Amino acid sequence: MGRHWAGVLLLALHCGVAALLPPCSAASALPPPIGGDALALLAFKRAVIEDPHSALADWTDADGDTCDWRGVVCSSPHGSVVSLRLSNASLKGFIAPELGQLIFLQELYLDHNLLFGTIPKQLGSLRNLRVLDLGANRLAGPIPPELSGLNSVSVINLHSNGLTGNIPPQLGKLPNLVQLRLDRNRLKGSIPGGNASGFSPMADTGSTPHSGLCPSPRLSVADFSFNFLVGKIPICLKYLPRSSFQGNCLQDDYSIRQRAHQICASASTAANLKGFKRPASEHKHNKVQQPTWLIVLEIATGALLLVFVITAAITASRSCNLKPSIRISSWSRSKSWSDEITVLIDSDMLKSLPKLSRQELEVACEDFSNIIGSTPETVVYKGTMKDGPEVSVISLCAFEGHWTSQHELFYQNKVIDLARLNHENIAKFLGYCRESDPFSRMLVFEYASNGTLYEHLHYGEAAQFSWLRRMKIAIGIAQGLRYLHTESQPPFAISELNSNSVYVTEDFTPKLVDFECWKMLFSRHEKAISH
Repeated sequence: MGRHWAGVLLLALHCGVAALLPPCSAASALPPPIGGDALALLAFKRAVIEDPHSALADWTDADGDTCDWRGVVCSSPHGSVVSLRLSNASLKGFIAPELGQLIFLQELYLDHNLLFGTIPKQLGSLRNLRVLDLGANRLAGPIPPELSGLNSVSVINLHSNGLTGNIPPQLGKLPNLVQLRLDRNRLKGSIPGGNASGFSPMADTGSTPHSGLCPSPRLSVADFSFNFLVGKIPICLKYLPRSSFQGNCLQDDYSIRQRAHQICASASTAANLKGFKRPASEHKHNKVQQPTWLIVLEIATGALLLVFVITAAITASRSCNLKPSIRISSWSRSKSWSDEITVLIDSDMLKSLPKLSRQELEVACEDFSNIIGSTPETVVYKGTMKDGPEVSVISLCAFEGHWTSQHELFYQNKVIDLARLNHENIAKFLGYCRESDPFSRMLVFEYASNGTLYEHLHYGEAAQFSWLRRMKIAIGIAQGLRYLHTESQPPFAISELNSNSVYVTEDFTPKLVDFECWKMLFSRHEKAISH
């Protein structure tokens, strides 16, 4: 009996002492607290809606070690995240503002994904960031001026998105910026220059930076092409190649291949003209009243002109109903009846070819907002059809009042020519759009997702564009040309073969596209009219 009570007392004493001591076994079973870097990365994962390739599958909060996660690189002494590489991962979602908490981050590669939304202004707090690559996504909204806080950044790549607004002049405050790519967006306004007239791209001024890109001491590579920028190119940026400014609405002798005037005449461009005021002298002239006899004469002349136009329209409609052929006149202003010829345009030849409506192309191309290329003669859109395939839609910059019979004949013949081509290295023709209300002339091709050969030669990374891929592209171009010149009957000739007319697929298969034929057509017409 005494032993029993002794055992009870010993057990009670043991439990009392254990209660005073920390539970070592339970503490060892708990996971360590998650660090700030892990929390920021997990916030990014939560903002990703779709991850088809499971790029973030191993991003879990089971343990706080982020250095083993895919795409994450840490520094060896402290274990802080210094690099995040998730290029070409097909991630769909937003960019979490929490990424701005990775204070030691030096590289951020999120290019070639499906990220949408805006660029978080919190990224401007990454003082140690050297590379910011968000290119080839679906980002929208303005470029945050807060990016001027990236004091260490040398590369900013935002190309091929849907960014709007003006280019922040604060980007000129970045002392180490070497490369700036803003091409293929919807940026408007002028290119911010600044007041540094004696600018040298590689000179270290050592002075306090001013507003605009001109004072940037190291900026040597920049691309502003295929936006809606207006005005003049800053003198300090004319050391850049002229192709860096193409596809805009610039009024500068240094710029080349700008958008058509009709495309540039948008609401934003018109808004820039609202501040324009006529000189006082012009207002004085407007106040002078015209004589009564002159007003009567103008009214009578206008009435006679209206009657003449109506009569001519009725006569023309009757002649069109009586004659099935289209009368093609000489392109010169000074023509005689003997110069006119009659050519039959057989529209029945197009009936066997796939025809697409403007409405379905408008839906596929997101209301024709997804612009991936532009010339003065054409605008190229990217779209996705209902049945799945991605397409490139080439829309001719033509209006019904300027569209002649010669243009229509050339267009229909070109559609027939393209439809007969069938080769691995030729862009696959999928159909055409030909409507009158609204006036539309479009061509639809299979989309090549890897851009143009020009982009890979001038902007691509050397690791992606290896020697084997270069050989594959060169052999593919040669095979495509052999097919066009010797195997096709009749032979087909590309108007101007250059790196911009060679598109590349995901597996680096080249696709030849003939864009310059429309330039030849319109330039020939304008040259004939000028004479």
